[in-house]
Amino acid sequence: MEFSDLYSNRILEIAGAARQMPRLENPDATARKVSRVCGSVVEVDLKLGGGRVEAYGATVNACALGQTSAAIVAEHIIGSTPDELRTVRDQMTAMLRADGVPPNGRWDDLKYLEPVREFPARHASTLLVFDAIVDALERAGA
Repeated sequence: MEFSDLYSNRILEIAGAARQMPRLENPDATARKVSRVCGSVVEVDLKLGGGRVEAYGATVNACALGQTSAAIVAEHIIGSTPDELRTVRDQMTAMLRADGVPPNGRWDDLKYLEPVREFPARHASTLLVFDAIVDALERAGA
């Protein structure tokens, strides 16, 4: 696979259509992750209630792959449980690093990131939002 093939039209569409997720004023937890490889930065805020994510805010300064991951998360995180989010992070890590299958169900759009598997230097930016969310969940005691 050529590097230029990595940025498919669908990846660029998802990244380009990402909705803004304003930062939360009183989050239960905040976490910031930085990719040492490319300098991408993701900072997330979580508000939890009833064992689920009630509110989500984020600042994403990342490449198209990191933006795509963050955009898909922004669409589906509200109502997710901490266990579901940890599972999605684990599935994404396995998809990229161990030939695992992409997440499915409402997380099905993450399959478009499967070609990243062939580019280990891009794994960190693709996983950044998931790592930040799991870190925030731990900080919130969830």
